[in-house]
Amino acid sequence: MSFSEIYLREIREVSKKISLKKIDGMVKVISNCRKNKGRVFFAGVGGSAGNCSHAVNDFRKLCNVEAYAITDNVSEITARTNDEGFETIFDQYLIISNLRKNDILFIFSVGGGNLKKNVSVNLINAIKLAKKKKAKILGIVGKKSGYTYKNGDVVLDIETKDKKLITPISESYQAVIWHLLVSHPSLAKNKTKW
Repeated sequence: MSFSEIYLREIREVSKKISLKKIDGMVKVISNCRKNKGRVFFAGVGGSAGNCSHAVNDFRKLCNVEAYAITDNVSEITARTNDEGFETIFDQYLIISNLRKNDILFIFSVGGGNLKKNVSVNLINAIKLAKKKKAKILGIVGKKSGYTYKNGDVVLDIETKDKKLITPISESYQAVIWHLLVSHPSLAKNKTKW
């Protein structure tokens, strides 16, 4: 079997396992957030950070949801990293933004954070703050063992059989799911041009 066949087979298998109940849960949380004039803050690192930027555009433009990708402010992120450390980039942004209970923290991550391994501690700190402020926590992650999956309100796990493909498939499905959400009749308010 070629690599392309293996990769696309894995994509098909992941699609079969996605929890529709959790997707419906995300739709409900986002709909309530918009109704209550809340905001959605997207957080992710690496490729997931890039996905956050694109998702913000779609939620704002198509769904009339006030949304922000924390990593879009390069000056603030790099200043905080330089002065305070990478671990604080998300929670400090959320503190300055006055994160509140009507808001959502939406995590895009492959692993979802791991305190023992000291991985994505910045996401973990943001989740801790969101819990303290009683904001909802949504996520799309590649591992059930990570902090996001264990501590979020509605978190989809992108379960890959082939662990060598966890990063590309998890990050691909972040895009698949957020596009599903912004197209959902309960959230979509504006039509796309095409």
